[in-house]
Amino acid sequence: MPVSRPRRSFFGSSAAALAVATGLIYLLAPNATAEPVDTGKGGSAQQEGGTDETGIHSAVRITYSGAVAPNGGTGNVTSADVNWTPPPCWYAPYLGAKDFKKKMSAEIKEAASAPGMTGTPAAAIGQTKAHYEDEYGWTDAPGYKDYNVAKDGEGMFWAGVENPNEPDYLKRNSCTDLPFWVDNGEAPPPQYEEAITPEILAALAYQHMELPGTEVTLAPAQTTKVNLPTWAWLDKADFHEVQATAAINVPGFALTATTTAKPVSLRLEPGTPDAETYPASGECTINDDGSIGEPYAKGKADRTPPCGIKYLRSSGDGTFDLQATITWEIAWTGSGGTGGDLPDGTFENAQAVTVQEIQAVNR
Repeated sequence: MPVSRPRRSFFGSSAAALAVATGLIYLLAPNATAEPVDTGKGGSAQQEGGTDETGIHSAVRITYSGAVAPNGGTGNVTSADVNWTPPPCWYAPYLGAKDFKKKMSAEIKEAASAPGMTGTPAAAIGQTKAHYEDEYGWTDAPGYKDYNVAKDGEGMFWAGVENPNEPDYLKRNSCTDLPFWVDNGEAPPPQYEEAITPEILAALAYQHMELPGTEVTLAPAQTTKVNLPTWAWLDKADFHEVQATAAINVPGFALTATTTAKPVSLRLEPGTPDAETYPASGECTINDDGSIGEPYAKGKADRTPPCGIKYLRSSGDGTFDLQATITWEIAWTGSGGTGGDLPDGTFENAQAVTVQEIQAVNR
């Protein structure tokens, strides 16, 4: 059933009416605050709104698998693009018609019986009731006769879902349109730009991805000498692609997206300006065999390392914090042959390096 987009503006402009409308929407929205449970690399995690007494699952149930961060937050990956963030909220399938009627009618009844529900607030409740009970709704928005019960099993009502990992409260609660109906197998109306898509799932998989905390191998290890080149490298075995998948599956609707992070470079920051890096940019690119840098071996003492550092002064009684930042090239593939690129990700690892003066022996 094609519908116009019912927004809070239909309830009038008074603060009381907006509060009533907003309250109804939030009461109906799936509970998206549950944290996923990590089952380890290669396992899966779920962020779920659970089920109500009818046994109908809300579509906030998103299953994550692969390299999933333990707390469901940003894990070890950080977007290299400071202007990019995962979506703060989205619209997703929520309840079938009969279950939606049961829940919505109870919420409307409770709101109508609350103290002070007269005038504009009462009108707002009445308009909401009409939207879901009358075929013609109100002037600007076609309604759903008897909550679309005649079409139960042929589609679902969709509702706004908060991203629990979005720190900005206003952004997290910005998907405030009233729940709307979508037939099974059909796409949501185009005006709902925040409706869940494979690309949104890919962004959520990105947000939950856990990258390996790879420690750069150094030679000399941990303790080096002033003006002595320190070799740095990462073996291919410790430096490989990482994948995380986000999937959603409810009656008549299923989507999946897999996000893949591929390591492409290592950046070294010595922890002091009194140092030189190899190469001079500090950016060590990946080799043809998938490794970075070159392992030190006997006989290479007089060579310049392809990836490394030379400290120009002692660390004294302390250490220098060597920052090793790996850049990951991130792409995704999803349902229906969809796919594309996401902003590069970075993971930073700190290592303490002791730098000593070379002791001269006088005879």
